[in-house]
Amino acid sequence: MKAKNKTRTKYERAQKRVAELRGFYNHLTVYILVNAALLILREKFTIILISKEALGNPEFLDWLNWNTYGTSIVWGIALCIHALRTFSGISFFGRKWEERQIRRFMEEEN
Repeated sequence: MKAKNKTRTKYERAQKRVAELRGFYNHLTVYILVNAALLILREKFTIILISKEALGNPEFLDWLNWNTYGTSIVWGIALCIHALRTFSGISFFGRKWEERQIRRFMEEEN
């Protein structure tokens, strides 16, 4: 019976790990697609959405650049944190934290 439980536990850990990997790769795919669209279509969106006076304004262009590139940078930092959690032992509120919290709540109920 213990072997069956041990196998089930291994299987559940493997499932959780695969879900973590899938989550990261989904995040990476969305990041690449959205940021590629932002960078490629930036000029077309500005021409369609903004008047020509605004496009000639250097302050507006600086604002637009900061928003376009800022989105990529901030999101990229978040993606790097996600990669660290997924592929390394570094974790913020990771598996070990979850296990400690589960044990704590189970002990409180007893």
